[in-house]
Amino acid sequence: MKENVRLSRSLSLTAVVVYGMAFMALTTVFSTYGIASQLSHGMVAGAYVLALIVMLFTAHSYGQMAKAYPVSGSAYTYAQKAINSHVGFLVGWAILMDYLFIPMVNFLLFGIFFSAAIPEIPSFVWILLLIVIVTFVNIKGVKLGANVNMIVIGLSLLFLAVFCVLSIKSILQGTGTGMLVNLEPFFRADESFKFIVAGAALLCFSFLGFDSVSTFSEEVKNPEKNIPRAIFLVTIIGGLCFITVSYIAHNIWPNYKGFTNADAAANEIILLVGGNALQAAFLAITALVVFGSASASQASAARVLYAMGRDGQLPKTFFGKLDEKTKTPVNNILLIGFLSLSALFLSLTFIASFINFGALLAFTAVNLSVIALYFIKRKERSFKGVIMYLIIPLIGASMTAWLLFNLDAYSKILGGIWFGIGMIYLFSMKKSFNKKALSLNLDEPV
Repeated sequence: MKENVRLSRSLSLTAVVVYGMAFMALTTVFSTYGIASQLSHGMVAGAYVLALIVMLFTAHSYGQMAKAYPVSGSAYTYAQKAINSHVGFLVGWAILMDYLFIPMVNFLLFGIFFSAAIPEIPSFVWILLLIVIVTFVNIKGVKLGANVNMIVIGLSLLFLAVFCVLSIKSILQGTGTGMLVNLEPFFRADESFKFIVAGAALLCFSFLGFDSVSTFSEEVKNPEKNIPRAIFLVTIIGGLCFITVSYIAHNIWPNYKGFTNADAAANEIILLVGGNALQAAFLAITALVVFGSASASQASAARVLYAMGRDGQLPKTFFGKLDEKTKTPVNNILLIGFLSLSALFLSLTFIASFINFGALLAFTAVNLSVIALYFIKRKERSFKGVIMYLIIPLIGASMTAWLLFNLDAYSKILGGIWFGIGMIYLFSMKKSFNKKALSLNLDEPV
């Protein structure tokens, strides 16, 4: 029967790590470097260290919740099961801000890059082309997507390595600071710590991807072990790459006020380090990374919608269905592809303003979910339990909430509007207040 169609458990630990890293898009360190450098007053590496610390606390919480509930849905499922169905819906609604808008960011960037390289073809043609290709790959299944992303991540790591080698060579020849050991990218005594905090609030955007790993819980072999491992690996590998590249970039170009265009600061640095050849390679790699991130984020969003539909939080007949042949939520994938057409007329600034708000709100909820489930409901209150299930998630929740309040006003206003729409929808579901929302039977095999 159609109701018994399940997601196919076919992904290895390596494959799901690759999905998370593809979502994260390792070369995003270049895309955000100029703006982050100005916000942090040149202390981008320090901002990344702070962001990584916050994300590691939150990654711990995601790992604990993934052990308890190895099913699709990510933050939505965790909050729903640990707190209640209404909070779960609102958290799912918040995290959709990231998963629905990140593909749009990637489609926009793809159109910008290729229309600049080939101006004879307008950007909307490139956007439409990528939407069609990404949607097709995701409908075919996660194994095809994982194979494609493996190539993308391999080339991304190769480019980062080439950039670092060429940069170190230039630094040793006297370019920039002329020093390989320098604390200024991390901290400057003459600058306020608030600039590092401002940079970290922005750069949490770079870490989006570690949480997407949990949306593939029903498609990973041995999810209780592999999902927590994958979450940690994606976070630490991504963080170390970002810190290393931003540290070297500062030493190549220490004057954060000296960029001609902060949005294109990476191009200036790459051109200085490797000339036109490295710049051309950067554009090619960026196009591939944009494809990988769009593919992974669309796949993650489709699975969050599937989990919410299967639980009855969204219309089940549409959102809670899987294709019998491909074992993928085709309706959701097609819907996200359709919604992504808004990339044809929305601005990059408008779309990007939604993303961090939803992520930080969801991260805070997952940290609190650990406390609600393990410390309160399951009474894990031994010395180890207090550390693991109260202190660590409480620190994580405090840090993510702190970064949330440090977002710019525009992001908070737009995020608040989106969240308000979700609350209106929830209150309109009168049945959900009269009886418990439909939820997963976790005793059934997944």
